[in-house]
Amino acid sequence: MRAWPTLRTLKIVRGLLWGEPASVVSATGADRGPGVVDRGIMTTTAPARAETGVAPFAARPVWLIAAAVGIVLTAVSGRYGWFGDELYFVAAGHHLDWGYADQPPMLPLLALLMDTLAPGHVWALRIPSTLATVAAVVLAALTARELGGARKAQVIAAATLAVSPGFLANGHLLATSTFDPILWTLLTWLLVRWLRTRADSLLVWAGVATAFALQVKFLVVGFWAVALLALLICGPREILRRPALWLGGAIAVVATVPTLLWQAANGWPQLEMGRVIAAEQVYAGGMLGFLPIGVFSAGLVVGSVLGIHGLGRLLRHPLYRWLGITALGTAVLFMVTGGRPYYIAGVFPLLWAASAVAIEAGTAQRWWRWVATWPMYALTVVGLGFANVLPISPIASHADRPLAVGNFQRDEIGWPEMVADVERVAPPGAIVVGESYWSSSAVEVLSELPAYGYSRGPAYWGPPPEADTPVVFVGDPAEIGRYFGEVRQVGVLDNDRRVANLSQGTPILLLEGRNAPWAEIWAEIRRL
Repeated sequence: MRAWPTLRTLKIVRGLLWGEPASVVSATGADRGPGVVDRGIMTTTAPARAETGVAPFAARPVWLIAAAVGIVLTAVSGRYGWFGDELYFVAAGHHLDWGYADQPPMLPLLALLMDTLAPGHVWALRIPSTLATVAAVVLAALTARELGGARKAQVIAAATLAVSPGFLANGHLLATSTFDPILWTLLTWLLVRWLRTRADSLLVWAGVATAFALQVKFLVVGFWAVALLALLICGPREILRRPALWLGGAIAVVATVPTLLWQAANGWPQLEMGRVIAAEQVYAGGMLGFLPIGVFSAGLVVGSVLGIHGLGRLLRHPLYRWLGITALGTAVLFMVTGGRPYYIAGVFPLLWAASAVAIEAGTAQRWWRWVATWPMYALTVVGLGFANVLPISPIASHADRPLAVGNFQRDEIGWPEMVADVERVAPPGAIVVGESYWSSSAVEVLSELPAYGYSRGPAYWGPPPEADTPVVFVGDPAEIGRYFGEVRQVGVLDNDRRVANLSQGTPILLLEGRNAPWAEIWAEIRRL
């Protein structure tokens, strides 16, 4: 009996060190006082359903938020036009394979499916992205619920994702950067749910989610590398002894074998692609710009602040500390290896959920709680409009402005017009070769002209046929020009809107007098 005060004193000291209330219950769910229930990351007196141990799902407000996101994304889906990467995915889908130089096969397969169902309609191509983003809003709320959040916490988590610039901008496009963070959101929800229920089937499903993520990007390997190390350091190590975890891992590995075999057969271009991306990061501020840009893209105010707060809450809680370490460690890993800032987007819904639960429980300091109020969300929505996160403003508003790196909406403007410029100058029987994988893919998708490219994915689809046909080249002829006797400019790409983007003003040339086989030329100029 005399040991009890000492034990309680230790718990109070631990609470002071880690910021936990002395009445918080253990991870096993033991009760610490009348009316106090273990609700995961924070203690709360909100009622929970006895049969589930969690609060009811706040279905009406969460689905309303998700529906609003879906309506906005649908409304702007066809407002401008194709993005360069989307044209590439459609072209890649028509060269369907187990892998590509810069990605696994999921996005080209999805693009092929949508382009087959609704050929040439960019709004249809983006339907999967809209649905996935709507699902992410719901998953953010469900993660808050698993961490112990009731209605308010679930709404905060869902609303924070709904106004996140990164999730909205990528949700507008069919892109790997759309689906990879959403699959991470699903993965972290499954892991948090396992921590509460200890239902091992969730670990198998986590492996399935990982398998899908590996078909979009290989980034989830970094997540798991850091997560397993964090589990070894601070636990709960019990999860490492669960056969279901390793069964899920086996599923992920087996599902990835075909694309790994493709990479091996083609000289592992994905490794070289990683070096290319690291070199390109100088335009985003390199290592110094990684975290500021990554955090800023999470949310202009709300998302970034709640993300930092949520990380602190995870790191302070023994049961969830490994997830906080995983989020932080993944960011450091991608930063030092030259990754892009959006690579860390998938950990933010977990951080937002953790913050939301603390705010709801009243254990967060006042100024953290002040951020998650409706005026801040309203200001964030206004900021999204001024930041051109979505193509809301008229196309004419972009005219006669200087090129702005990172303004992706401008790169959705004018592809049909630019392809028409190529068609106008192409002699009968001509083929088109593009320096950029965007330009070669645009011609292949939007024109009847045979198109070839020697950068990124198109470079691995093979060189043009050896027949002596006229060659229309789009791009800088510095590399390819030496293989032709005559290089003559015959036009430029013009989107007819006076909009400065990455393709506007690109020269169109006629190449004649080829002096080497295409196979030899391709081997020399092919690049990532």
